[in-house]
Amino acid sequence: MSPLAEILRPTTLDEYIGQQHLIAPGSALRTLIDSGRIPSMILWGPPGIGKTTLASIISHTLQRPFHTLSAINSGVKEVRDVINQAQSEEGAILFIDEIHRFNKSQQDSLLGAVERGTITLIGATTENPSFEVISALLSRCQVYVLKEFGEAEMRQLIDRAVQYYAAQGREVRVDEAEALMRISGGDARKLLNAIELVVNRTNGAVVIDNKTATEVIQQNLAYYDKGGEMHYDIISAFIKSMRGSDPNAAVYWLARMIEGGEDPVFIARRMLIFASEDISNANPNALLLANACFEAVTKLGYPECRITLSQCAVYLASSVKSNSTYVALDNAFAAIRRTGDLPVPLHIRNAPTKLMKEMGYHAGYKYAHDYEGNFVDQEFLPDGLQGTKFYEPGDNAREKETRNLLRWRWKEKYGY
Repeated sequence: MSPLAEILRPTTLDEYIGQQHLIAPGSALRTLIDSGRIPSMILWGPPGIGKTTLASIISHTLQRPFHTLSAINSGVKEVRDVINQAQSEEGAILFIDEIHRFNKSQQDSLLGAVERGTITLIGATTENPSFEVISALLSRCQVYVLKEFGEAEMRQLIDRAVQYYAAQGREVRVDEAEALMRISGGDARKLLNAIELVVNRTNGAVVIDNKTATEVIQQNLAYYDKGGEMHYDIISAFIKSMRGSDPNAAVYWLARMIEGGEDPVFIARRMLIFASEDISNANPNALLLANACFEAVTKLGYPECRITLSQCAVYLASSVKSNSTYVALDNAFAAIRRTGDLPVPLHIRNAPTKLMKEMGYHAGYKYAHDYEGNFVDQEFLPDGLQGTKFYEPGDNAREKETRNLLRWRWKEKYGY
């Protein structure tokens, strides 16, 4: 018997839950669908919010031939086979799930068919297509962002599940839904799987409350690991373990991701972000190593790259930590939102023309390298923000040196 999530998969736009910014009457995508002329597109959003379903509905609505491939187990040969078949079809749609897992050559194989209109490509991705889809293919596609389900959409799904079971002669009542929604995290498939798990544990009437849902799901937690449905939970555990300086936990969660088939490039990119966000200038070598790891992973591929990932994860977890530059940037953003776009002081403006020089641009600027220690006290912030300290060095050896240097240079101005 099919899973509940598959049974309840909508087949029309009227049945489709959520994404009203895209499919409500008069919206951008709905207008194109109603016109019968859709562009190739990338559907970008978290898992379980209807990317595959929307692609299928579009094909059904337009009565187009519909081909599906998964980037996990398909390559150039499978793409070419579909393209060859589509040449004898009218308006064929090719849906590629997890298109971010296609490498450059695999994505290149799509270009000609998309350009000629042999196929209309619909790609689905949980990753930012700006980074994961080659520019030549991205320029030929419209990107649509799908949003995580909110409480209203999740309750619609719960009601739909209850109605389905009622039609099957099963009495299912949901007295409390908070645990179901917390466990699913905005993922419709996880929500329906959770309901199905609770319902299938008994043959009689079912009453679902927070206690029951939590107990059943915890007993069947491995169910959610299979197929990568705990993708975001496990990457969160991985990042938090490194931030908490526990290399043992970091390696464990890394192994869980690798074992579950997670994209090694995704893991390497998250470590690259972590090196700047959580280690920063407390240990600048962390960013260098994380970048080297990212490059090595893209060159080596799986399974060899797993060793490089482990080396980098252990290094980052064991490193001294600081989020000082991350906080500094947030402080600067807050100041901009508070004060607006303040004018650049005249003395640090560029003056490439005679008129600009006559207006005072660049006048009074002091070239730091002309002074002892390559430093001279002058103002670089706009009026209204003079003396504002955005960067507070972290409490670690390297940034303590930075603090001392800044205190020597700026004296009492910034309070270092």
